[in-house]
Amino acid sequence: MEIDWSVVITYMPQLLQGAKTTIYITILGLVGGLVLGSIAGLMRAYGGRILNAIAFVYIELIRGTPIVVQVMFLYFALPVLADIRIDPMGAAVLSIVVNAGAYIAEIVRGAFLSIGKGLSEAGLALGLPRWKVLVYIVGPLAFRRLIPPLGNQFIVSLKDTSLFIVIGVAELTRTGQEIMASNFRAVEIWTAVAVLYLIMTGALTLLLRVVEKRMKIL
Repeated sequence: MEIDWSVVITYMPQLLQGAKTTIYITILGLVGGLVLGSIAGLMRAYGGRILNAIAFVYIELIRGTPIVVQVMFLYFALPVLADIRIDPMGAAVLSIVVNAGAYIAEIVRGAFLSIGKGLSEAGLALGLPRWKVLVYIVGPLAFRRLIPPLGNQFIVSLKDTSLFIVIGVAELTRTGQEIMASNFRAVEIWTAVAVLYLIMTGALTLLLRVVEKRMKIL
């Protein structure tokens, strides 16, 4: 079979729609993951014994299981266990939130604990409540150290959306599979899919580098 790159042009609108769905899932999932991960990370760093234990169990449970198992659990097992039914898109977004949140929690914990205790003690000595010390003194310094590892997690989460093919979410990989099944142009279609992923991850990497430079990370 001869390679015909015109096939890519023909099916590009469908591939772009799949890429749009991929970006949508990634953005919503990472926003939720940042919130959940920040809370869990601070619980691990500054929470008492109970809060620390809760966060620890969540983080280890999620990091110890593949994301494809997590999304299958949410989509297929949760309705049986709790009579809660989630549509494929909702299950995909929630999986990114829960999965990315666990990894982001450890990133947040490490960044905050890497800041010298002297700064926190100085803030507390001035009479500031702990939350103000974290927000105004420790937080800005920790945020600078968060960006590089967060960037890596964002890219991993974006690529993880390809695994949602197992529940029929029409993201980029699923779209590519459906097109290829109809015309059997595996080389052309999967090359186009790979290029679109490279464009998305490359754009994200470039954005993060700009943020790093603006923050003047040491």
